[in-house]
Amino acid sequence: QAQLTESGGGLVESGGSLRLSCQVSGIKFSVNNMGWYRQAQGNERELVAVITSDGSPTYANSVKGRFTISRDTPRTVNLQMNSLKPEDTAVYYCSADLQWGKAIRTRWGQGTQVTVAS
Repeated sequence: QAQLTESGGGLVESGGSLRLSCQVSGIKFSVNNMGWYRQAQGNERELVAVITSDGSPTYANSVKGRFTISRDTPRTVNLQMNSLKPEDTAVYYCSADLQWGKAIRTRWGQGTQVTVAS
């Protein structure tokens, strides 16, 4: 059974930095794209950044130049967040596209809270 485990959220002042990490555990599947989404209170979940299995990233316009997504291993994804703003406050969710044979399923982490104080 696949499981995504996130770490690294917390409280930081405006202009500060945080680093989120997510690791996929389990067997008998490969990991394709991985990404980070966020959901602020009262809002829908939105894309922050995704990265392909060969390391190609895509960012939301709101975080370009401030956030960097990376993969240390095929089963881990990181999000370095710099120059944080109060509007970055949200629950951040890791996602991974897992492949069993020809079937691909998206799995989610439990979410980690990021709070940016003004």
